[in-house]
Amino acid sequence: MTLDLMAVPVAARADPLPPDPQTADLLLLRRQIAEERGAVDAQQRALDAQKQRLNRLEDALLDRMRAEGLPMTAPLLPLVEGSQFVGNQPPAPEVGVKPPDSDTTPHVAVLADQGGILSRPGRLVIEPTVEYIRSDRNRFVFRGIEIPQSVLVGVFDINESHQDIMTAAATTRFGLTNRLELSARLPWVYRRDTAVLVPLVQNPPQSGAGTIDTSTHGSGLGDIELQARYQIADARHGWPYMVAGLQLITPTGSDPFGLPRDALGNAEKSATGSGFWAVQPSLTLLMPSDPATLFGVFGYTFNFGRNVDTRIGDAQIDRVEPGGAPSATIGLGLSLNPRLSMSFAYAHSWQFATKSRIRPISITNGIETLGAPITSKTRDLQIGRLLFGISYRATQRTTLDWIVEIGATDDAADLRTTLRVPFELK
Repeated sequence: MTLDLMAVPVAARADPLPPDPQTADLLLLRRQIAEERGAVDAQQRALDAQKQRLNRLEDALLDRMRAEGLPMTAPLLPLVEGSQFVGNQPPAPEVGVKPPDSDTTPHVAVLADQGGILSRPGRLVIEPTVEYIRSDRNRFVFRGIEIPQSVLVGVFDINESHQDIMTAAATTRFGLTNRLELSARLPWVYRRDTAVLVPLVQNPPQSGAGTIDTSTHGSGLGDIELQARYQIADARHGWPYMVAGLQLITPTGSDPFGLPRDALGNAEKSATGSGFWAVQPSLTLLMPSDPATLFGVFGYTFNFGRNVDTRIGDAQIDRVEPGGAPSATIGLGLSLNPRLSMSFAYAHSWQFATKSRIRPISITNGIETLGAPITSKTRDLQIGRLLFGISYRATQRTTLDWIVEIGATDDAADLRTTLRVPFELK
């Protein structure tokens, strides 16, 4: 019997050689690096996910505070360094330290008539207002008609006038959505005018009239205002709140051109309205800077002229076109504590000239004759005001706002003071 022996390689028969110690160390280090890299990547993914959750929470907080109508002086301060919140529970107060007021959101009130954060969606705010305006003037004016604070139409006289206007108004605001608010203002006006008139030309020439003392008053519904405001930007990433507004002023008050007049053309009552339609677009900017809020309001008032067809004295007024009025307000609201704040501002309006088409009336042998139409134009008015306001949050739903305005230019009213008490209905 023959045995066939096959050659077997030595390497196949012998045990493998142990790895080199240096190579083993390199393999171990590579494995450890790969494990650590994987752990770092996992931690980075978890950190990114946590940052996304934090951003969503911050956005939700901003939306909630905006919906609540609360000013954003430093909304995320309690969520950053120094706090150890667990769930929704705040940290325990320190021993020996007076606990803060339960209403911990600082209330920085922008001057009430300058606009601010919108009303909460689905909530109705009622705002009773009482306002007083005092004006003393010594100047050349258009005798016959003076639309409150701005437009003058008639015949030139030397006029020393005093004007007192009391207005009680009810304003309602409704938050339609998180970003859109609608409001309406219904005013009731009492106005008293006293004047000493020294005509440059007697009117009519044969009357022999000299210095005239007049005193009139009037009361009734004023010009109703309708407004829509839309928030176009939040206070994020260094940007201010931006709120665009559009206001419509309706001539619902008594028309100054329709008032009863005496033989000299002097009004026997005081008007409670302007007699013109007007539209005012505006943009409000609010920049929180704890504990203050910087704000600015920029707008333009478009006044729409109309055919008046009114006789005043020896003049027939056919058409009146009030000029437009750009305006700007810059101010600072300062939070003194969670309930009390004050505001300072300067407001300026440039009232462009009013144009009137007038035809003089001449009387010959008892026959009246209309002359050729002429265009009369007033001068521009510069209306500057210094504003100061105090706001106190009496409850979560009620605030007391008091504003004082002092005239800074000759054309501005000497004093205007306003008390507002807005309260929110559930």
